Amino acid sequence: MEEQAVQTAKKRRKLPGWSKIVLAVILTLLLSTGLWCLALGPDGLAMVETFLLARFAFVETDADLGAAVDQGLDAFVKGLGDRWSYYLDAEWYEQVKEDRANSYVGVGVTVLLSEREEGLLVQSVIRDGPADQAGVVAGDVITAADGISLAGEDREKGTELITGPAGTQVTLTLLRADGSTLEVTCTRATLHNPTASGKMLEGDIGYVYLANFNYGAADSFRQEVDALVSQGAKGLIIDLRDDGGGFVSELTKTLDYLLPEGPIFTMRPRWGFETVTQSDEDCVALPMVVMVNGSTYSAAELLAAQLRESAGAPIVGTLTSGKGYAQVTFDLPNGGGVGLSTSAYCTGGGHSLIGEGLTPDVELELDEGAVRGGENDNQLAAALALFDQ
Repeated sequence: MEEQAVQTAKKRRKLPGWSKIVLAVILTLLLSTGLWCLALGPDGLAMVETFLLARFAFVETDADLGAAVDQGLDAFVKGLGDRWSYYLDAEWYEQVKEDRANSYVGVGVTVLLSEREEGLLVQSVIRDGPADQAGVVAGDVITAADGISLAGEDREKGTELITGPAGTQVTLTLLRADGSTLEVTCTRATLHNPTASGKMLEGDIGYVYLANFNYGAADSFRQEVDALVSQGAKGLIIDLRDDGGGFVSELTKTLDYLLPEGPIFTMRPRWGFETVTQSDEDCVALPMVVMVNGSTYSAAELLAAQLRESAGAPIVGTLTSGKGYAQVTFDLPNGGGVGLSTSAYCTGGGHSLIGEGLTPDVELELDEGAVRGGENDNQLAAALALFDQ
């Protein structure tokens, strides 16, 4: 009898299969909810609760919660008090990703809207791009796109009419310098912006302007420097004015290319250990001068600082911005992105630029009306003069 009672009790305790599944789900939800509460804390939970209340209790049922979230996330990141962290809504984030790729879809021309009443004056043409292959040259004026006039006030419509999906075509009407007209058809394509541009100055001094450190910047810079070296450059001026920086990987590749063996970059993340990037022995064995200004940021500042630290390169221009944090941009479920400062960076020798920037060896403001890299560029003239000392 006792044995039979025990067996009966065991049978009563046994749960049906479906109830085990329900119980497992409930326990999992309780556990995960508890972990989320622990991770978010009271402040994080307050933000979640506010969204849920707006979603299900707010009287205006057609309220634009997406716009509210965009504003809220932007305000939250600004509230961190870090001028380098940011929030990007979905549309803005897509544009930023395109910019960082140093690429765009188009025909490969840079135009000026205000120079000619007849249309858009072509300032430059990307080598081997669709416009170049069709015969467009600098100095042409684009007077129409697909038969639609771009003269007078219609010049503002030029970009919209000329750009379009890759693989589609646009017919451009050109007014040439000799007064003749010509129609050419260009097939739009994905093009890469030439990040660096170079030229030879008097005294066989090479000049390279580097616009940013986004994708492909290091290779673009190296191509320009290699070309100048092959032409017999005896010195190098690196212009980083208005360079907004970019990716650490592009910076370290550029430094490794320029500098001899030694430490060239130090990263101090919030999580993990300090790392020091080393350069190999291959380098550009030329005297160098660097140019900077108040809009020289991030990787550009570090490049200038490291060239001075490792190669004794003098710096010409004005005080730089003093940025010393590296950001990681995280994708968000709403299509936006949040960029947060996750590391501090320094020169290979451990010097931080945070809050102090770079003070040039030759401090000099750009003359009013002067064009960067042009004949009236007084800062460039000062940099060039250093090679005679």
